Amino acid sequence: MSSFFGTDGIRGKTSLDDIDEEEAIRWLEEKRTLTPSFVRVLGEALSHCQPGMAGEGATVVIGWDQRPHNAALVDALTLGLRLTGSRVIHVGECATPSLHHAVLAFEARMGCMITASHNPVSDSGIKVFDAHGYKSTRSYEEEVSRTLRQLAAEDREVDATDRALASKPDEERLHWPQLTHPVWLGRRWSVFESVFGHLDTSRLQQPFLLDCSGGFATSWLADFLKERGVECSEVSQGVVALNHDCGAGDFSPTQAWTHAEAAASPHALLRRLKPAPAGYWVGAALDGDGDRCLVIEATETGYKVVDGDAMGALLMRTDAGAPWHFAASIESDVALLGHVQRLNPQNTCTETAVGDRWLSFSMRPDHGGLFHEETLPRCLGIEDSGHVVMAAPHPTSANSWSLVGDGAATLCAVLLAFGDETKTVFERGWKHRISIAKSHRERWNPEADIFRKAQQRLFSELGTMGFQALQRTIEGEDNLLLVAGERGTDVVSFGIRNSGTQAKTSLSVRLSPGLDSKPFEEMLMNVKASLQQVLQGD
Repeated sequence: MSSFFGTDGIRGKTSLDDIDEEEAIRWLEEKRTLTPSFVRVLGEALSHCQPGMAGEGATVVIGWDQRPHNAALVDALTLGLRLTGSRVIHVGECATPSLHHAVLAFEARMGCMITASHNPVSDSGIKVFDAHGYKSTRSYEEEVSRTLRQLAAEDREVDATDRALASKPDEERLHWPQLTHPVWLGRRWSVFESVFGHLDTSRLQQPFLLDCSGGFATSWLADFLKERGVECSEVSQGVVALNHDCGAGDFSPTQAWTHAEAAASPHALLRRLKPAPAGYWVGAALDGDGDRCLVIEATETGYKVVDGDAMGALLMRTDAGAPWHFAASIESDVALLGHVQRLNPQNTCTETAVGDRWLSFSMRPDHGGLFHEETLPRCLGIEDSGHVVMAAPHPTSANSWSLVGDGAATLCAVLLAFGDETKTVFERGWKHRISIAKSHRERWNPEADIFRKAQQRLFSELGTMGFQALQRTIEGEDNLLLVAGERGTDVVSFGIRNSGTQAKTSLSVRLSPGLDSKPFEEMLMNVKASLQQVLQGD
């Protein structure tokens, strides 16, 4: 039986229909629809599967973002957890990194964040964290999924009075994130200053536009930055809903716009941008749950995205004296090109599956999941989508550090590293990503005929172009076709994978500098055309 978890937790459209649990499982699997019935039994399964998570005790912390059905999902999760012996603390609306912080601060066994990240508000979901703030492992998710199916088949009725009581938490700390996240970020700002230097605003557009997707940071991050010398303005306060025409979720890492295209865009950030000298940073966007960030840079004709790869290279270049351990996903061109070692031959680089949890796992220390050092551990995880994983000071343990992806902290770090133009000069290749929307993802797998045909096609065409091709495997990417080719110093990589958060299949290509992108882009489009009929057909 398959796991209910995707790349980053469980996500789906939400419905408050009152259905039984076996039907709720079918709705999630066949209709990608998440219901309170499913979330309740999920809570029970999470309690039963305690040995799969680091940490002891019974405390579970729950936080959530601003989605219309989240209150009902939170009640259902709380009910399932409390019926099976967990002690539940609600910390209220927050960012995903706030929930990570709360797990550590309350010494909880587990944390649950009710969110669907950058997905529309019609979706929601859950991300699960262990006692050290790391996202759930595949083995734990499989155990939870098996247990959930077993529980759903049992008769476990609870009377209405008990349901009402058990749906309420043991403790509410609803203002805790608003009080503590800015303080935590202030500690990180001081750490970043010691590593990346002090703020230089000479190449920042004034005001610098900030777009927090209408989410948790919308009410406080602009003021936080103003207090530290960044004159900025939040643009998402009046948006219709979380992520609606705002935030990083609408941007792709390679995207660019002319001045006219930006001015005509419905996106809250783009339409407010003003022309600036090429190379100036003019704005930044977080996603709905605040765990990633993308910066916007002015060009001669408009604007472009400064993606996670560029931000990671900037951070390491600014502090290139000490060696870094770097992790990057299979869609990162920095990992492909060996840029990490060119900055410092002592740097190490690990290529991972897509998802910031894999970045964290690849850098995680052996001693209990925490670093124990006096200074910032030199580890950096990057996804070009804007997930940047860095060490963060533990809220209660001195000289201890956890690993977390936090869009607000990412922005602070790169603003401090940005300034001197020489810091931003680094070699980049070329990459392009496309997707097949409304894909029947189950049809793309290593046993499928279309998988084998796509593999053969890529090997054949790369061979014709003089590349020595090989297929690679990456832990955590069960349905990934990753074909890499080398021709002297030239490097190319094609990847085809199912999205773990949406009903789509993604295709990508990465090239080393100097290669003509046209034939590879044409290959990518031809492969997409050959897959579409199968993946989108009835």
